[in-house]
Amino acid sequence: MKKPSVHLFCNAHIDPVWLWEWEEGAAEALATFRSAADLCQRFDGFVFCHNEAILYRWVEEHEPALFERIRELVRAGRWHVTGGWWLQPDCNMPSGESFVRQILLGKRWFREKLGVDVKTGSNLDPFGHSRGLVQILAKSGYDSYVFCRPTGEDCPLPDDAFTWVGFDGSRIAATLASSHYNSPPGGARRKVEEWIEAHPDRPCSLVPWGVGNHGGGPSRRDLEDLAELMRARRDATIRHSTPERYFRELRRCGARLEEVERDLNPWAVGCYTSMARVKRRHRELEGALFAAEKMAVAAAWQELLEYPAAELGQAARDLAGSQFHDALPGSSTEPVQAAVLRQMDHGLEILSRVRARAFFALASGQPAAAEGEHPILVYNPHPWPVATIVECELQPRWPHGTDAFLEPRVERAGRRLPAQAEKESSNVDEDHRKRVVFPAVLEPSRMNRFDCRLVPRRGAPRPALREEDGRLRFATRSLEVIVNCRTGLVDRYRAGGVDYLERDAFRPLVMRDDADPWGMRVRRFRKLAGRFRLMSRQEGTRLSGVTERLLPSVRVVEDGPVRSTVEVMLGFGRSYVCQRYKLPRKGTEIEVECRVHWAEKDRMLKLSIPTTMRGGACLGQVAFGVAELSGKGDEAVAQKWAAVVSREQDMALTCIDDGVHGLDMARGELRLSLLRSPAYAGHPVGDRPIAKQDRYTPRIDQGEHVFRFWLNGGRVGQRLARVDREALARAERPFALCFFPPGGGRAPEPGPVLSDPVVQVSAIKQSERGEDLILRLFEPTGRRRATWLSLPFAGARTRVRLAGFEVRTLRFDRRRRRFSEVDLLEEPVR
Repeated sequence: MKKPSVHLFCNAHIDPVWLWEWEEGAAEALATFRSAADLCQRFDGFVFCHNEAILYRWVEEHEPALFERIRELVRAGRWHVTGGWWLQPDCNMPSGESFVRQILLGKRWFREKLGVDVKTGSNLDPFGHSRGLVQILAKSGYDSYVFCRPTGEDCPLPDDAFTWVGFDGSRIAATLASSHYNSPPGGARRKVEEWIEAHPDRPCSLVPWGVGNHGGGPSRRDLEDLAELMRARRDATIRHSTPERYFRELRRCGARLEEVERDLNPWAVGCYTSMARVKRRHRELEGALFAAEKMAVAAAWQELLEYPAAELGQAARDLAGSQFHDALPGSSTEPVQAAVLRQMDHGLEILSRVRARAFFALASGQPAAAEGEHPILVYNPHPWPVATIVECELQPRWPHGTDAFLEPRVERAGRRLPAQAEKESSNVDEDHRKRVVFPAVLEPSRMNRFDCRLVPRRGAPRPALREEDGRLRFATRSLEVIVNCRTGLVDRYRAGGVDYLERDAFRPLVMRDDADPWGMRVRRFRKLAGRFRLMSRQEGTRLSGVTERLLPSVRVVEDGPVRSTVEVMLGFGRSYVCQRYKLPRKGTEIEVECRVHWAEKDRMLKLSIPTTMRGGACLGQVAFGVAELSGKGDEAVAQKWAAVVSREQDMALTCIDDGVHGLDMARGELRLSLLRSPAYAGHPVGDRPIAKQDRYTPRIDQGEHVFRFWLNGGRVGQRLARVDREALARAERPFALCFFPPGGGRAPEPGPVLSDPVVQVSAIKQSERGEDLILRLFEPTGRRRATWLSLPFAGARTRVRLAGFEVRTLRFDRRRRRFSEVDLLEEPVR
């Protein structure tokens, strides 16, 4: 019988930030890498492994001589690069395109600086892994994946080693390193011995070791102890190794790996919600980056500006850095939260300037405004038409000294559109600024022009929507919504003649929680601590900042030919919610805005959406896929949308969000997780209290937050075919600006355009090498489809076929004017 083979995987898990800020993370990386380099040169046969390009980049910048030593050790096979990503991100909440960029940034860096390519993905510490990673890994040159969380008791697996199957059928070998990535100082030998004793019949094993979290890695004592162990054990082959060598032997030994066709979750379910500000800013930066790239391509390819590759690259690094698995999940300290927000703001500021340059360039060829006109230009970055309600503020020529109300009238190519004025951002007490709101279908990948005139009238229009019998009933030919004036909640949402909601919808619920931001010891948040209730007129008026009159706590604040907005004031304890229901005159999608003032501690805030589909399933968008989530009240994670679906009734209610990830569902009631208030980095340790009990301890996410959701009901096939594009248009919003063009010039051609109503484009960008165009297409429903991809600005067109949930990346060669398929690293598909 062949002796068991044990591959020792020496690493030093270094969190760039966690309980410390990045400067300390960089200092620890320097110290750990220096020590590891010394030990590699001292001990024959020893191989040190490390991933995360960001740490190597810090070493190159701050200690170039050490980086040169590492380069030589890599060439000699004594130092091994694992993983190959920019860093170890959260592996659930970033979009599929964000994961592509993590790998693209990391692999390009390691190829250019160290001349290596990595075949085994390695995310040892992140808190669960999206099934969408399988296709991304397989199409980025990986054949295997190693991870440490969740363990078998949280996420039962057939064995530590298995074949992981993606949404599109992609497959990679995967291994749970169930002994975890750490070993205590001087404890490596004991860890290996205990592993061998516990697994005597396992023919091939991977055992990570090395002091980690704050770095440390190998020590001289551990290496001496392991050398003695290798000599002493006759019943096992023990060697210093790498994950790649382990997977090669696993394949050689012919082990039958069972297939796993799901995500690798859950673990630390509180992290789907903790630090809501970070999560919403991350969603904003994702959308801003990918939209700016699309705009920059359209302008640069028509020689209206130079493609801003350096600026977009910096913003991409800001995005990748913010996704670190103790930053985006919200399990770090308060100073780290501030630093991550600052990093994302840096990226957003860069992108705002890139967007502005591209926007003004793409406005060329627009005719000058006629007398009295305010041109509103809206650029749609998506290669399909986007139906939306445009909101744009503008400045009247001379707003002073008149009591007249200026009513907006909007036209498009001479055709009048419904339009209304709504409360602007400022609070100047005269008709000084105008927020103009109107519905539009925006043509794809191009500038859309609307002309607005401001017409004086006597006084602002009065709301026509009024309370009757204790309720506000909003009705159109396709939509009926009833708001209960005694509760402030929605008692009916009827779309196309079908009721989708039960009574008391959109009630904020307060759940019992604790001070642990990870939520390590729970799987659900279902213990009710209380409900928000409608405030009295006195309370609601005071919290609204109104001093001249008493207001009802349910009131109509906007009402016109485009939409009506109902505002309600709800309270619980020391917290309150100003909730707005925005109800359109056309269509069936309603918007719910929750402005939360949160002052609770060790509590969670959820938004209850009870549907009429009590036996329905819960679906959620994940990275390049759609997953069926738990319908039994367990906390789950999704990205830009979730849905309650009843195939028997042919009903689906979709809910798009602006940065919420946690949710649960039971008996048809969807509960969206908005906020938690644990302690910063409050780590459970045995039976000890999580937070200090002798002083004030700050809690996460106190203060004011704004959440937005867009709900729509319809038939299952119809809703699931449309919601992915709708969600992307919310995340990568078309940019609207009142701009007076100089006139003259040539109007640019549209950017890329798709012919079908479903296929999504996650990226339109310049290639990493050269000036070719990269376009990434994705099928979001699980069905085979074909679409025509046109490039009007290049006079080119090609037909693209996609399998269900398939991602395909095309390169358009600028010189040869032809398409070819590439992988996610932008290399030719073999």
